[in-house]
Amino acid sequence: MPIYEYQCKSCGRRFEIMQRISDKPIKKCEYCSDGNVEKIMSQSSFALKGSGWHKTDYAANKTCDAGAGKKDDKQSPCANCPSAS
Repeated sequence: MPIYEYQCKSCGRRFEIMQRISDKPIKKCEYCSDGNVEKIMSQSSFALKGSGWHKTDYAANKTCDAGAGKKDDKQSPCANCPSAS
């Protein structure tokens, strides 16, 4: 069920109400009981869960440490290096 944010034009307070999408907007402030309330747009948040998202699959720190040693060290490229394929 979505949470809607309202602001009272009389007292200026903001408050949240959990409502169905089909419910009519409220008309009275829950603090001052005035009938001058408007629904405001607020920032929404969500979480991407599961695999296949940038955060879980593509953003992993897959750095290559093949060139991390001295210049005369001979190391084979790691499996994550673009040159390994």
